[in-house]
Formats: sequence, C-alpha cells, structure tokens
Amino acid sequence: MAVGSSNSFDLVVLGAGTGGYTAAFRAAQLGLRVALVDEDRIGGTCLHRGCIPTKALLESADFYHRVTAKSRELGVLVAGDIALDYAAVAARRDQVVRRMWTGLKGLVGKNNVEWVAGRGRLDGAGKVRVALHAEDGTPGAGGERVLEATDVVLATGSRVKSLPGITPDGVRVLTSDDVLRMAGLPSSIVIVGAGAVGSEFASMFHDYGVQVTLLEYLPAIVPLEDREVSKELERSFRRRGIEVMTNARFDAASLAVGDGGIRLTVGPEGGEAKEVAADCMLVATGRAANVEGIGLETTRITVEKGIIPVDGHMRTVEPHVWAIGDIVGGLWLAHTAAHEGLTAVHAIAGDPDVHPMDYDAQPRATYCRPEIASVGLTEQECEKRGLPVKVGKVPFQAIAKAIIGGEYEGFAKVIAHAETGATLGVHLVGPHATDLIAEASLGFTLEAAAWEIAAATHPHPTLSEALGEAAMAVDGRSINF
Repeated sequence: MAVGSSNSFDLVVLGAGTGGYTAAFRAAQLGLRVALVDEDRIGGTCLHRGCIPTKALLESADFYHRVTAKSRELGVLVAGDIALDYAAVAARRDQVVRRMWTGLKGLVGKNNVEWVAGRGRLDGAGKVRVALHAEDGTPGAGGERVLEATDVVLATGSRVKSLPGITPDGVRVLTSDDVLRMAGLPSSIVIVGAGAVGSEFASMFHDYGVQVTLLEYLPAIVPLEDREVSKELERSFRRRGIEVMTNARFDAASLAVGDGGIRLTVGPEGGEAKEVAADCMLVATGRAANVEGIGLETTRITVEKGIIPVDGHMRTVEPHVWAIGDIVGGLWLAHTAAHEGLTAVHAIAGDPDVHPMDYDAQPRATYCRPEIASVGLTEQECEKRGLPVKVGKVPFQAIAKAIIGGEYEGFAKVIAHAETGATLGVHLVGPHATDLIAEASLGFTLEAAAWEIAAATHPHPTLSEALGEAAMAVDGRSINF
C-alpha cells in the first residue's frame, strides 16, 4: 500500500464515468489508496449526457403514451385535454441527474477515495499530471498536481461523432448531446442511424408527437440484435407511424440546412431516391474513444483502430497501466465498463480468482418501445460459428401479465446448443425486457442450461413467465403456448 507523500497512491483512476468510479470504489474497498481524476463531474457521459437523462425522457414519453393511448382501454377516463409540458419533462430529467450525482459525490467520501478535479494525463507509466481546476471551477486555473501510482486505470470514455461531411450545429443538425439541451420539441425529425441510440430517440420523439423518419445504412434496424428482434421492432415502429428506411444511402452534399429545417435526398443502393424534409436531423451513428491528449505517447501503449488493445483482465502492453470502458471498444455500454473496472482492480489487488472478460455474457439493453434486451449469441452468430441450435420462442401475447398491462408486443427467445443443452443466447423484445434480462444474465454467470432456466419457478402472473416459457419451448414443452 502506498505510503509517504500525499501524492502517492496505489491506484490512480483517470476518468470518473461509470467504469472509472466503479473501479475506484472497489479498489478502495479492497484496501488500496485511490485517487479518482476527472475534469468533468463524477458520473461521466452515462449520468450527465447519456443513459440517465435519456431514460428519464423515455420514461416521460412512455407515460404520455399510456395516458393518451391506453387510459380508456384500462377504464380510466381522463377529463379535459391532455397536454405535454416539455419544460417540466426536461426539469424532471435534470432533477433525476442531480439526485444521482449527489449520491455519487457522497460515495466518494464514503469509500475514502480522493477526488482530484482537473484534466489528467499520463507522464510515463506510474505518473499522472493533473491540470487542476480552480476553486471556482475554472479549468486548468488551479495549478498542477503530479500523482504517483503503482497502477493506473485509464477510463476516459468517448464522445459523440458525426458522419464525414456533416457538421452538427446544435440547432438543425444535432448530436445526442444536443437533444439533451433542447428547450422544446421539433414538429419533425430525421434520425440517421438506427442502432440503440437512434432507435431510442425515434421511439421517444414519436411518443411525444414528433413526426419521425429513421434512416439505417444496413439492411435492418438495431443491426447487432437477433434478426427476428430487428424485424419485430421494425414492424412495431411502422405500425406506430414511424417512417423507417433501411439500406438508406445519401450523399452528405445533398444535405441542405436552412432556417426552415433540413432537406436530404435518400434512397436504397441502386434504387430510386426521394427527398426527406424535417425541422432537424439527429446524427446517431456512433461514438469516438477519448484516446487523445491523455499521454499515451509517454508509454508503450498504441492505439489500434481508434481504441486501446487490452487482454482479458484489461491490461495494456504497458505494465501497471490498465484500460476500461469505451476506450477499449467492446460493447460500449456503461454496465460493461463497470464490470471491466471490477475485473481490472481485482487483478491489481492480487485476487487469485479473477475471470477474464466474457463479452458474450454481457447483457445489452435498448429502451425504445417495445424494449429490447439480450445476452449471448444471436441465431445468426451461432450459424457463423457452426453451432447446432434448438430454439424456443414464446410471444408476450401468451403471458397473462402482459395482457393485464395492455402492452404485449414482442416475444422471448431462448437459443440452446442442440447437443449439450447449454444456453447460447436469450433475446427479448417486449414490455420491461431490459429488467427481465437480468435473470438470463445470471443464468449465463452460473452456466445454466436452458432446461435449468425452465425448471426455475416463475411467479404467476408476471412478465418473467415469458422467459420461463421460452426456455421450456426449447424442448417443445411450453405450457401456455
């Protein structure tokens, strides 16, 4: 354990997003002296510009949908006009963020982690130079502090990126960061990119009454999900009135931006193009890792294809320097970054039984309506790996709790190895899928076979029965479908 100078630490964590603060807190719990460095507030992108504020907006959108579209069906008559107060929605979003931020700040002290506010960069493997914030928060105006560490964990996260030739202006051409600063809603929007971020915003804006056009370059929306899930979500979006264009091709030069909105010429490859117009455009085509300006050049670490290569325990090629989160690629998910942080610090602390990261066992969640969640391999990935499979699939329409709730789109799908029965993948599209996937994630951790998931008692009536029924259906033994 570090002794001597107040600037000497067992571990310095550079970056205080979900991965960084998780690593710092656990390292301190394991008895290490830890410093956590960030020029931003603790919580990073997830808390302040990503997961938490967007899900708060989605929660309001879903509630608005239920009041406007479902209340009469459920026998609740709402008197008078139903109106959306977006200023109040935004205020609640910010309140949620502040509450979570306040809690995190308290946990820094509770875990005896030293918070260092400023921009840090490596100066060799065991040293971090920090341009400190002044007491009034002015960046870099508080002098410099040099931290020495036995180990360093890099967790500097990522930032939004645009497409070549398209420059966001925060008014007509937006990033996801810009959406979270909007004072009001547009009447129409074009969303470029139908991955998790684009699909969530498409669902949200449509529920708020905005006319949405969703463009995806690939043949399917949410293209990383199982093909049946992608098709189900696209059908749902189209039924709701969202215009979905897959195989969408356009030239950035065709984008016209003016006071009246944006215009863009879009068409399938080799097909007939058409002009799309809207108040604004959201570019939701991915993120770029923050690997610049953090002193990598003072170490042996190199950047490959925009990310830092690591081994299964998050070690870089530089001894005692570790990297986690978006800067190592992988799934670019907050909870995965947290798990990477736990893996790294347990290895740093000398834990003899640290399992390497298994990205196949990491759950994925998309908070559109209907929700999507999955863990493990898609049926298409099984086919590519030459794995023989047997599949169980049960619609939410067969589940009493879904009918009771009035939301029963989608299905649960369990993929098992045809010979061993091992669970290879679980895919959910439907109500509360992002909550239900936790059982499947535990199943992967315990290496449960599909029949073992099926054998667990699922309380009735609950949505969890969908997963239990799908696991039974793997062997043709579903009871209610």
